[in-house]
Amino acid sequence: MSEFTHFDERGRAVMVDVAGKDDTRRVAVASGRIHMLPDTLARILEGQAAKGDVLGIARIAAIQATKRTAELIPLCHPIALTKVGVEFSHDSAGSWIACAVTAETVGKTGVEMEALTGVSVALLTIYDMCKAVDRGMTIGDIRLLEKQGGRSGHWRAPSAEGV
Repeated sequence: MSEFTHFDERGRAVMVDVAGKDDTRRVAVASGRIHMLPDTLARILEGQAAKGDVLGIARIAAIQATKRTAELIPLCHPIALTKVGVEFSHDSAGSWIACAVTAETVGKTGVEMEALTGVSVALLTIYDMCKAVDRGMTIGDIRLLEKQGGRSGHWRAPSAEGV
């Protein structure tokens, strides 16, 4: 098992030195879900939410969040993203919406945190826009599905279903 990289030999928090790494194309995909009442899901899908286009706003929120990850997560490197994709899917029987964010860059460090932050903020945005009618929504299953690039190469979560 690898060692934690954000601590020095004395156990103090440090920003990882990536100066010696090669610039490579790096891609990360993360996903998560928000569970809600069936009526809440129907309102979102029919465009009946009082605050407007819930998924459209959540998409913009996810993209904005990926770009601001280094401001939110203390030891993340600021990354120049080259592409961010946001996809939503839903399951009426399970009464949930899933969000998947794909973040890409060419650089010295990966974009896993950007993808995970984008998913988290998208789902929080859905909650915020719908909380007046459904305070019991739950957010979960947020995880990294896949990463490519860098020294560690290609990694895919076991049983990564995507969205």
